Amino acid sequence: MGLSLEKNDGEWYNSSPPKGAVYDLVYAAMSGADAAGRLRAVAALGKSDDPRAVRPLMDLLSDADPEIRLSATTALGQLKSGRPVDELIGRMRDRSELTATREQAAVALTAIRSTGALRGLKEFVADNDEDPVLRSYTDNLLNSVGKW
Repeated sequence: MGLSLEKNDGEWYNSSPPKGAVYDLVYAAMSGADAAGRLRAVAALGKSDDPRAVRPLMDLLSDADPEIRLSATTALGQLKSGRPVDELIGRMRDRSELTATREQAAVALTAIRSTGALRGLKEFVADNDEDPVLRSYTDNLLNSVGKW
């Protein structure tokens, strides 16, 4: 029996954007003229399952627009790459960040489930200086993962 890379009954090629499409999405997310178009591009990058989307999304975690930061955080959780773990932990710990973005960073780290991601979540929960509601939320996420 041979190894197959096909998903969805042989239609693997439909699950990722064409070669240049991811770059078009990156350009739209980074340089788009209107916020709605940028948000759509960021969401599409998260659904792309393309590792080339990770670095640009990491860069968008420090975008001036808080909605773009939230969307990039969500998208990185969908991609489940271990590369942005440190940046997501930083976003979660940034007390000046929107609560929704901090929560979404915890969700993304839970989805990634790497040792570093789970350790960062556990350290966050143990930090009594952090927001108790966010700590409780994060603790519930950790409990959903189970023993690690």
